[in-house]
Amino acid sequence: MTENPYIKQFPELMRGKTVLYCHGFASSGQSGTVTRLREVMPQARVVAPDIPIHPQEAITLLHQTCEKEQPDLIIGTSMGGMYAEQLRGYDRICVNPALEMGETMKAHGMTGTQQFQNPRQDGIQEFYVDKALVKEYKEQSEHRFEGITPEEQQRVYGLFGDEDTTVDTYDMFRAHYPQALHFHGEHRMNDQSFMHSVVPVIRWIDDKQEKRERPIIYIGIETLMDSYQKPASSMMKAVRVLIEHYQVYFVGEDATAATWLEQYVNVPAWRHTVYTWRRDLLYGDYLISKNKEEATMATLLEYGSDTFKTWEDIIEYFSRLGGQ
Repeated sequence: MTENPYIKQFPELMRGKTVLYCHGFASSGQSGTVTRLREVMPQARVVAPDIPIHPQEAITLLHQTCEKEQPDLIIGTSMGGMYAEQLRGYDRICVNPALEMGETMKAHGMTGTQQFQNPRQDGIQEFYVDKALVKEYKEQSEHRFEGITPEEQQRVYGLFGDEDTTVDTYDMFRAHYPQALHFHGEHRMNDQSFMHSVVPVIRWIDDKQEKRERPIIYIGIETLMDSYQKPASSMMKAVRVLIEHYQVYFVGEDATAATWLEQYVNVPAWRHTVYTWRRDLLYGDYLISKNKEEATMATLLEYGSDTFKTWEDIIEYFSRLGGQ
């Protein structure tokens, strides 16, 4: 088992499948994100080549790698997100994609002699960026969004850190792909933002590929808050535990709940929020509510009652069910 306190292993996630990782600028296939992917998905095969510095060589290598490996999922970060977007025909997650890589290089002084941040297989430790190379990246960026079909639009997710000060291509991406969402984090993801933001999306993709249907849990938004409308104790722990085995939806009476959910729950609530005054009409397996709902079509767990006084009580209840 991993000793990292933030990382949890999910042996069933992408089990037996191949994941291609496209790293960022001046990085390599030995980056920390590759380590995270392999720790979190120990039964998946993670392929992470060193991407060449020259864009045309890079995209050629990545196309060849895709043809050889036939990845079930491609994940790209920053520069790698730009390349991942261009690898048509595969399920993909683009994290803070640098879709205008040439402009990003100019804006952040990525010229002159540069050091690789991680070891590379060829042993090279530094490289040089001149105007000609920046131009190559600009030309490669122009191939973004080519040949997008409605089917392709549903195979790509864009994840954008709300504290990213290096790249901001959310609006550009969102204009072409509907599955664009913000997560709490910076340009470089840490273990927490990775686990809370990328892993749920990987799970959505894995479930879709496997046509897997999970039991449904509806959670009333009032159960998530304390009296000051801050997150209730162990609330986020419960969300993380429940989404491992269940399809979780958050229920509010109107769209004002969206702001709170975006701030405190974030990615797991994206497209998993229901607005209704009639919880008795919700069709699912479980409903967690503070209200004494009548004639529900789901098993009611009354939050705050003697049986389910805290979120820890609810976590214990579902742990006994084992995903049922």
